[in-house]
Amino acid sequence: MSGTNGSVSAASSDAEYEVLCDDVGPFLRRYTHAGDGAPTVTDTGLDGSTPYTPTGTVTRCGTPAANPVIESTVERVTGAGSVTIAEGARSVTVVVYAGAPTVAIGGGTAVALPAGTSLSWGVNQGGAPGEMLQDEFVFTGLAGHDFLVTSTREV
Repeated sequence: MSGTNGSVSAASSDAEYEVLCDDVGPFLRRYTHAGDGAPTVTDTGLDGSTPYTPTGTVTRCGTPAANPVIESTVERVTGAGSVTIAEGARSVTVVVYAGAPTVAIGGGTAVALPAGTSLSWGVNQGGAPGEMLQDEFVFTGLAGHDFLVTSTREV
């Protein structure tokens, strides 16, 4: 008995969706592939039916800026003095070696930090322009205090 081998092709298409962002905001991009070449790209509003024309740069929503420049600072205070970290920092760390300097966050009430305290505040990078701490940090020491403050910020 003899047989035959072969294949049968049937018309089919495949569609994939991705939410992207441009200079205006998010929109939906549909990639449709009919199996006969390059995919067809269709942009719509998030409802999936209203035609949309992207404006400016198109990125994945929440994509961090490419290779952001991060500035770092470190300052040690021995005795009376203060360090102010302006709002917009990516991270702030304080280490207390002696005394009990204070920290006031966002203009709030100053809180004493006893010797041996090590605290950090920070965020992960979000989308452009990146996440940041919204408050100012003011560290204040008196005679006999010794502490170190470090910070980073996207510039």
